[in-house]
Amino acid sequence: MGSIGVSELLVLFFIVLLFFGAKRIPEVAKALGKASREFKKARDGVMDEFEREEEPPKKESGTEPQAGSQENEKK
Repeated sequence: MGSIGVSELLVLFFIVLLFFGAKRIPEVAKALGKASREFKKARDGVMDEFEREEEPPKKESGTEPQAGSQENEKK
């Protein structure tokens, strides 16, 4: 019951054809494709942002002490 069969797809296509007309179907398909691409791009952007927030900050491997620690050593 989870998958759509050929007969269901034909009925759905026929309804879309009646509703939009033959001339508008390519326009509707193009708009749906564009919307799908934009949604995926936004989803990937959000996922990348969450991944960057979850990563611990990387420590610099320099041997120079921080400016605050030099002042403490002089006193």
